[in-house]
Parts: sequence; C-alpha cells; structure tokens
Amino acid sequence: MTTPQDLDDRFRESLAALAGAAQRRDPEQPVRDGATLTGTRALELFDAQVTSRQLDLAARWLGSFGEGYHTIGSAGHEGNAAVAAALRPTDPALLHYRSGAFYCVRAAQVPAGDLGADAPGGDDTDAGRPDPYAGAARDVLRGVVASAEEPGAGGRHKVFGRADLAIVPTTSTVASHLPRAVGMGLALERLRRLDGVGRRLGGRGGTGVNRPPWPADALVVCSFGDASINHASATAALNTAGWCDHTGLRVPVLFVCEDNGLGLSVRSPEGWVEAMLRSRPGIRYFGADGCDLVGAYEGATEAAAWVRRHRRPAVLHLSTVRLMGHAGTDVESAYRGAAEITADLDRDPVLATARLLVDAGLAAPAELISRYDEIGWEIRKVAEEVIAEPKLASAAEVVAPLAPRRPLRVARAVADAAARASGPGAAARAAAFDGNLPELAGGLTLAQSINAALADGMLDHPEMAVFGEDVAVKGGVYGVTRGLRERFGVSRVFDTLLDETSVLGLGLGAGMAGMLPVPEIQYLAYLHNAEDQLRGEAATMQFFSRGAFRNPMVVRVAGLAYQEGLGGHFHNDNSVAVLRDVPGLVVAVPARADDAAPMLRSCLAGAAVDGSVCVFLEPIGLYHTRDLYVDGDGEWLDPYQGPGGWVGAHVPIGRARVYGVGSAEDVTIITFGNGVRLSLRAAARLAAEGVGTRVVDLRWLAPLPVPDIIREASATGRVLVVDETRRSGGVGEGVIAALVDAGYVGAARRVAAVDSFVPLGPAARQVLVSEEAITQGARTLLAR
Repeated sequence: MTTPQDLDDRFRESLAALAGAAQRRDPEQPVRDGATLTGTRALELFDAQVTSRQLDLAARWLGSFGEGYHTIGSAGHEGNAAVAAALRPTDPALLHYRSGAFYCVRAAQVPAGDLGADAPGGDDTDAGRPDPYAGAARDVLRGVVASAEEPGAGGRHKVFGRADLAIVPTTSTVASHLPRAVGMGLALERLRRLDGVGRRLGGRGGTGVNRPPWPADALVVCSFGDASINHASATAALNTAGWCDHTGLRVPVLFVCEDNGLGLSVRSPEGWVEAMLRSRPGIRYFGADGCDLVGAYEGATEAAAWVRRHRRPAVLHLSTVRLMGHAGTDVESAYRGAAEITADLDRDPVLATARLLVDAGLAAPAELISRYDEIGWEIRKVAEEVIAEPKLASAAEVVAPLAPRRPLRVARAVADAAARASGPGAAARAAAFDGNLPELAGGLTLAQSINAALADGMLDHPEMAVFGEDVAVKGGVYGVTRGLRERFGVSRVFDTLLDETSVLGLGLGAGMAGMLPVPEIQYLAYLHNAEDQLRGEAATMQFFSRGAFRNPMVVRVAGLAYQEGLGGHFHNDNSVAVLRDVPGLVVAVPARADDAAPMLRSCLAGAAVDGSVCVFLEPIGLYHTRDLYVDGDGEWLDPYQGPGGWVGAHVPIGRARVYGVGSAEDVTIITFGNGVRLSLRAAARLAAEGVGTRVVDLRWLAPLPVPDIIREASATGRVLVVDETRRSGGVGEGVIAALVDAGYVGAARRVAAVDSFVPLGPAARQVLVSEEAITQGARTLLAR
C-alpha cells in the first residue's frame, strides 16, 4: 500500500527529475495554449492542492500517536480545487468528504473582512509571507483533532462546513446530501421568482425567516463519489432533478461526481459510472479529467456557466484517483494489485499540476519543492498548536447546538400571529376560508381542524409551502389538504413525485434556503423508506454546524392504526421507535380537533423561531371520528382553536393534557393518539363502577412531557400506561423509564400492542390495544 512517506518521497523524486522549460511563459497568459486558466491562477491552485495534500499527511501523522481522529483524506482528489475556482463563493456547496482542496480555494475566495475574527481567509502569516490557505488549514486540522474551537462543527466531527463560506456540512452517509441539494436548488429558483413578483408589485417578495444571503443567480453544487450513484438516495436525487426539469421546474444544481473507480474496496465496473450519468434524462452531462488542472477547470467552468444560465441541472463527471487508501486504517494491498496502485500514483493530480507549471516555465522544480516544503512546515506547526486546544468537555457542551428550545419566543410568535389574525387583516384571513368561518366555529373533526390550521399557517407564514404525494389537486388521501391549492396557488401547494426520500429532501433544501416547508408523508409505513433524511440529515444539521445552518420543517405523517375499512400493515403502521430516539426531533401526536390546531401552530412557530424539525403524526383512525361514547353524540368534535384570540391557540411543546373522569382519583391512565379516545371510553365504564380516573394525553412523544407524567402519576399512586405502539420499542417503555428515573414508588402496569405487524381485517383486533384491555388493566391495578 502507499504510505504517507511513499507519497511524499515519490512527489519529491518525480519533480526533481523534471527538466525546466527552455522558455518562461507570462504568468498572466494562459498556462497552456488554448486554455483560459492563467499561469498566476494555476500557481494559486497548486498551493491549494499542496495545502490539501499536506493536511492529509498531517492527519496521518496526528493519528499515528492518537491525536487525530479522522483520516479520510483528499489525496488524489485535489482536482476539485478547479471546481471551487470555477464557482462563486456565494454558490452554496454540499461537499464530498474528499474536498480539502475545494475548501481551501473557497476560503481564499471570501475576503477576510466578510468573515469572522477566526476566518479561514484571514491574514495568517507564517514563514514571512501571507498564505491565503493557512486559515482553511487550521479549520481542517481542528476538525481532525476534535478541537472545540473548530468553526464548523465545533469538535463534533470533521466535516467540510462553514456558513460564511456557503459550505453546508454533510455527513458520511452515502449520498444522503444529494436530495437536500435538489431541494435547495428548487427553493432558490422559487424564491428568486417570488422576489421578482414582489418587486414588480412593490413589495418584498418571498422572504424567509432564515433566508441565507445567496444571490438570485446562485447555483447549488453537490459533490460525491462514484460508488454513491448506486445508492438509493443518489438515484432519488438524480431522478427528482430530471423529473423536475421534465415538468418545467427549474433546478440550478451542479452535481459533481468525483470518480476514483472505487467504493471502499469495491471497484466500479469500467464505464458504468459514465453510462449511468449520461443516461439521466433532464440532466446535462459534462466530463473532465480531474487529474489535469486545466481540463478540470475548463470542464467545471463550462458546466457551472451552463447551469447558471439555464437554471437547469447538470453533472460534471471528474475522473480522479484515490491515494493512500480509503482511510487511515485501510490496507489497500488486500484488494488492489501493485500495478494498479502504481498506475494511480502516476496520475497524482498534485504532481500533474507541478509538471504543468514546470513545462510552462512558470516555476522550476526546485521552486515548487520549496513551496511544497514551506506549506508542509506551516501545516505541521499548526497541527502541533491545535493539539493543545480544548475539547468538548461536558455533555451540555456537546448537545448545546442540537435543537434549541426557546418556548417563550415560540409563544410570542404564536401571540403575534393571534394579533395579526384579529387585527386589520382579519377580513382577508376570513376570506381565505371562502366564507366558511361560521362552520369552523362549530364542531370540527380532527382532519378539518388540521386543514384550517394549515390555511392559517399559510396566511401567517408567507414562506410556508405544503407539498407531497396527492396533497394538491386531490387534497390528500383523506382530504386533509383539500382546498389549499385553490386558496394559495400552485407555487405554495404542490404535488411531488412518489418518492419519500425526495419529498423529505425537497423539504430539507427548501428550509435551508429560507422557506418553511410542510411536506406530507402519505403513511407512516412509507417514512421508513426515507428515515435517514430525518435522522442523518435533518436532525444533525444544527449539531454539525453549531447552529449556523438550520433546516426548519414540519413533516406531516398520517399514521397509527384503527382505520375502519382499510386494513393491513402498510396503511396501519404503529411503530414510532425510529422517530423517538432521534436527538432533537419533535414528535407531536394530536388526538382531538381542539389540540390539533394549537399543536400544529406550535410546531410551525418552533420551526420558524428555532429551526426545529417536527414530525406531526396524525392518527388516521381519528381523522373523521365524530362520536366518543355513543353513535351520534358528536363528543369527539370540537370548535376550531384559531390564532385570532380563541382560547387554546398555543400548546407548548412537551406539555400534556389531563382529563378527569369521575369524582374520585383512583387511577392515572397515561396514553396518546387513539389511546386517548379508547381510554376515555374505558374511564366512563370505570366511573359507572365508582372508579375515578385521570386520563393523561401525552400529546408529545418527543420530548416526552416528563414533569406532567410524574405529577399525574403521583396524584393517584396507580399508573396504567396505554400504548398503542408495540410492546418492544414502544412509547410505553419511555414512560415507565421516566417514572423509574424519578423514583416513583406506586403501582404501574402497561397495556400495549402485540409485537406484530398490523394484519388485514378483523384480525387486527387481536394485536391492537382494546377498550376492554384498558378497563381490565385498571381493575387489576385497583385489586392490588
């Protein structure tokens, strides 16, 4: 395998063996006949490539004695310096983890005065000369050693990400950032058009609560490796970009595939990557040799100009090599032959640029070796300095940027909405409901209340958009979004292609670009196709950017069981475990109409104020329920809780609701969703037997309302947890654990669904929680 020492020695020996050019070329002229890249610019990019290479060597050095924690390097991919040079520093970038040279160039593109005091583009001076890449090198090395002073993730991970460089941090999950890039491109173009409409009408146009300072003609660049094109997320993103283009939607995204021919240890079949990229409908193909600085720069310049001019997606296919293996612990010789490794070394892009400069007479071999050494010593010096920098030293420091909760600001935002709703614009708000406000003031179902709350949200948040499968023309499978498209137009309420990964990716990108996205996942079972977009992308964004980037989003999901007339697991999924353990994610479950609107309003305000990612899980079985105890009683209908001064306009995130049934206080039932209606029915039966019950509706599954749980449990000393999710991994486990952690010493019992998928038809009753099981569980507690 190629060691850092091998790579360093080979560079020196190969460069020293070169003969200098007979004639020197003017640095201000093209570095090669017919090229546009000048000699001066080529020298600058050579320094960026060398900086990236020396960072890789320094990372391996730090790792050799336990001070470096991430050694996936960029060696062999330094041609991406040319991609950065072909773009503008205001083009948002989502980068492959081998993007060291890109990061260095981007940092140098931003004037120091436009950055903070610890800016990568600052005037670091080492060895007596200004180095435009020294600050970027310090950033990267701080990431390697997990320094708390690293400006991107603050020591949480080594990522290429920094808000003032318009570089969005990405995770190591293969291709997971590509759907977000498509969403960003679509949102940028929509906001650009809304801005244009606003200016023509004399207004502000579309302005988001978290609008980044990206210009109207910006494009999104997204880089990834060749093996990534085989991943479902990449397929979804490329398909969505092409689908949008085919339907006339403009998506200015430049995909950059850095093809080194390997995915970890698995070789990409010859010609496969190019064939796949060329076959994508609606995506323009550009190709270039990523080991040739001139070719890479020309290809990147042409591709970027095309995307910027046409506002359409394109892919730049760069041929690269991978040097020193996949990561520090990788032993290449286990799966690659010596001849293959040597062939890649012969294409070393840093050495290729050095040859280019020597052949053009822009520098002698000795001069370039001197530059290489000088940069290497500067980086080694910085590496020694960052070792001593503080690390994150407490759990509080680690989780600080995870998901800020500012309940007072959220409440104030809801109050402001209420003031607007009852102020001078109230007549216009009423008109948006097509004259149906008298009906709304009466009893509504859960579905009707959500519909009205969405309409109110659209009125209060000009940047809000509702989208998903069947939500626009049809108005949703269950009619929850019916009429919104007609009221607010196709630019704010629209149908997407049938792919959950793409739906959430569009939401992630739209939120980052300044919109307030409300995507719908048609059924909870379908969310599992795309859960990494929530877990790996949405929930981690603030964590890996120290809060500098946000992706506010409220994901509406129809879920849980108890549907009548439509059975089976795919439409009755009672598993929420995958959501409950995602750090920072808000999970809301409204059971009643009078809770739905205030809870949705809180989620929208939390997303707008704190950048929260919320999942609004709507119980399908309760959408159109009207009765509670007997047919025709209408007890499950409630007046609309609107924002304009009605009681209950806001439900704080993480607060439960308590119902008292009967005169005594004998048992506390803790439940949520469908369990609320079942428990209230059971409580009525118990009340007839002289048993008083407190029914606690959790309303929020994350964060759990732990103080309310403890208080209501202690009030009776007998707790029955009614959990419609499964016994293993269900919500009930979290409730019981909260009681144990708080030192609760009373009696506790759990009624939960069987560990089974939900079957079709009447068989579902055999595995789901029933009213009779709840009643019997309470009686058992009382008998102790």
